Amino acid sequence: MARALYEETRGLPLVCPHGHVEPALLAENAPFPEPTALLLIPDHYIFRMLYSQGVPLEDLGIPTRDGTPVEGDPRRIWQRFAEHWHLFRGTPTRAWLDHELHEVFGVRTKLSGDTAQAIYDEIAERLQSPEYRPRALFERFNIELLATTDAASDSLEHHRTIRESGWKGRVIPTFRPDAVLRIAAPTWRDALAAFERVHGAPIGDQAAFVDALATRRAFFKAMGATATDHAVVEPYTAALRPEEADALFQRARAGEATPADQRRYEAHMLLEMARLSTEDGLVMQLHPGAFRDHNGVVAARFGADKGADIPVATEYTRNLQALLETYGNDPRFTMVLFTLDESTYARELAPLAGHYPALRLGPAWWFHDSLEGMTRYRERVTETAGIYNTAGFNDDTRAFCSIPARHDLSRRVDANWLAGLVARHVIDMDDARPMARALAYDLVRRTYKLDADA
Repeated sequence: MARALYEETRGLPLVCPHGHVEPALLAENAPFPEPTALLLIPDHYIFRMLYSQGVPLEDLGIPTRDGTPVEGDPRRIWQRFAEHWHLFRGTPTRAWLDHELHEVFGVRTKLSGDTAQAIYDEIAERLQSPEYRPRALFERFNIELLATTDAASDSLEHHRTIRESGWKGRVIPTFRPDAVLRIAAPTWRDALAAFERVHGAPIGDQAAFVDALATRRAFFKAMGATATDHAVVEPYTAALRPEEADALFQRARAGEATPADQRRYEAHMLLEMARLSTEDGLVMQLHPGAFRDHNGVVAARFGADKGADIPVATEYTRNLQALLETYGNDPRFTMVLFTLDESTYARELAPLAGHYPALRLGPAWWFHDSLEGMTRYRERVTETAGIYNTAGFNDDTRAFCSIPARHDLSRRVDANWLAGLVARHVIDMDDARPMARALAYDLVRRTYKLDADA
């Protein structure tokens, strides 16, 4: 039964509403670099595991912030990775890379220290052919839509290049204003200055700032965006009076905002972002619960997002009440909620999504985007929320060539899970077939309002 369900969904187009592929990749459509730069160096799933086993990031070619030398020979890096390939046994990284090597690059030899250089040469040769240019792979992967994630200050020039090129692939931006909302961050004033440059005018107070965000959202929407994205440590929401919000904004402009100020300000701005979504129709995505750059030594030497982001326990019922009380019943509003705290699936998230019309649960995310993690998600969420209060699948990846692998794994997991329900007479195959299609394709299109504007 699982094989039958999988066969019915495996060929459906890939809809990718949230991810981190650089739009320049598809705007320029240049040949990919050699295998190490393509598959290893950008992938924090890979180098965080190697680092945990004592492999220095310098030996993997990860650039340093101060420009001090790191390993520059891609073959040596590839060899080092292959000699540690056993570390990935049983992990989703292993499943994804096995799929990439076999299905994308046609490699039929098992990776090891002994086979590393031959496989490197095999991939490198394929990367020189027109069939392995980014746009050709986009079409071969059967990607129907790919959303990138873009700062509020991004000019979206690469998206414009794609639109004006005549190529038919659909690549859209996503509005992510995090940098201009984190008012206690050392980089906030620089982020605000960059935002002012694209806005075309100074922003002197809170009211002007919110107006500028609304204008920028409209620009993103005109460029094809259907969603916004917001990352917070805790999903705390609370409304401030206009004068309170402006006082915090002025403290930030003076360089005096504290972490406590930022907590209150972000809580208020999440409500403002929800309000704007009721006006412009952009779907609001919320990604809470990641303690970013936990390893300060690594962050200081190599910068942010180098594999040291760690999940924290997260509370949703009380934290989100202000937002859901205000907008959770509004038919114009959709919020997709993610979590890194699996303990909240059955206790909080499924009951919330099973009640509020505006709320949809995002798929198992990040550390839980795995065979067992996706299964736990289905088991703990479905009995309370059903599947139709979930948002389908998204790959959430920077690694372009892993996109089909991630979707394929999700479709296999869902086929297995549904077949288990059939075998236990919870549903029958007439139920399972449309459910499998919904999980693979229909739900994501409906959630992100893609059916209306296709």
